[in-house]
Amino acid sequence: MSELALHAEKLDAEDGLAPLRDRFVLDDVVYLDGNSLGALPAHVPGRLADVVRREWGELRIRSWEESGWWTAPERVGDRIAPLVGAAPGQIVVGDSTSVNVFKALVAAVRMAGDGRDELLVDATTFPTDGYIAASAARLTGSTLRPVTPAEVPGALSGRTAAVLLNHVDYRTGRLHDLPALTAAVHACGALAVWDLCHSAGALPVGLDEHGVDLAVGCTYKYLNGGPGSPAYLYVREELQDRFDSPLPGWNSHAEPFGMSPEYAPAAGAVRGRVGTPDILSLLALESALDVWDGVSVTAVRAKSLALTDFFLRCVAAYTEPGRVECVTPERHAERGSQIALRCPDAGEVMKRLIGRGVVGDFRHPDILRFGFTPLYVGFRDVERAARVLGEELA
Repeated sequence: MSELALHAEKLDAEDGLAPLRDRFVLDDVVYLDGNSLGALPAHVPGRLADVVRREWGELRIRSWEESGWWTAPERVGDRIAPLVGAAPGQIVVGDSTSVNVFKALVAAVRMAGDGRDELLVDATTFPTDGYIAASAARLTGSTLRPVTPAEVPGALSGRTAAVLLNHVDYRTGRLHDLPALTAAVHACGALAVWDLCHSAGALPVGLDEHGVDLAVGCTYKYLNGGPGSPAYLYVREELQDRFDSPLPGWNSHAEPFGMSPEYAPAAGAVRGRVGTPDILSLLALESALDVWDGVSVTAVRAKSLALTDFFLRCVAAYTEPGRVECVTPERHAERGSQIALRCPDAGEVMKRLIGRGVVGDFRHPDILRFGFTPLYVGFRDVERAARVLGEELA
């Protein structure tokens, strides 16, 4: 056994989060794609079976009240809140990330006020965020200006209404400075909207602490909610009375069962709801969040950095110099919970890795992307992944 393999065993033995692995359905595959789809928490199938057979099958319509279906979007939002540094009553769960980006951006422009007609968007963002931002700009009569996060402070002006940024770059894993960028946005009188898809559940976010105005995120990555599980929308408490959603559905009405032809928004985060919630996916997510009981996000972040540090050490030891280039920042303050390696034949290499039981993913045109979910990824997984990568690149 190599020195690195022995060291991996030692690190696993010392890992206080290692027992959490037993809360998931896993096999002998090294699963490093939890930044695309988290693993299945072992207790979720039983919970879903009960929802289908008893709550739906037996109680039927009564479950909206008796099983708490109607209040689930806010209840599950309060379960997510501590994972992103938010107090209760500010997060509602439902719809997709894309839909919530649209709600947040249009509402932000409306709250920004007269004379603010420019919308800044992260030029390196996940494509859908850019598409949605362009649509929101057209709808509100705003000018869309794509800039990199580093360019944001210099691009802000009295015209800026809102800024949409990704906390972690989906391609490179670069962690952007949420506190500093939010402060810069506020200093010019604009609103900050953050996409947390690649950070929630992997590292501390601090929405309340840093005064973030609006935030969105998915739940099927580090939160392990399942494929297509509903996204969430955060609206800072101080803004909730002014939040004017561009999608005012009956679920966000002050009297949803009054069936009034005139819309009157509900109070609080409920304003972020639109239509009937997707109950099966929502309750699967609620159950999946049980794996976080007793888990510290700070401890998760510490393990994440240790895993990615060790992976880079193993890659350097097992691969020929120059064969791959790490495009994820080395500095901990600039690194999310993934490592992206540039490799000319990345697509074919990833196919071979998956064939050998090391599952990451490929991002066009030349990126090998490996996600590290501290709740179930161990150091022996990391050593094995790097060793197999070295063998395939030899």
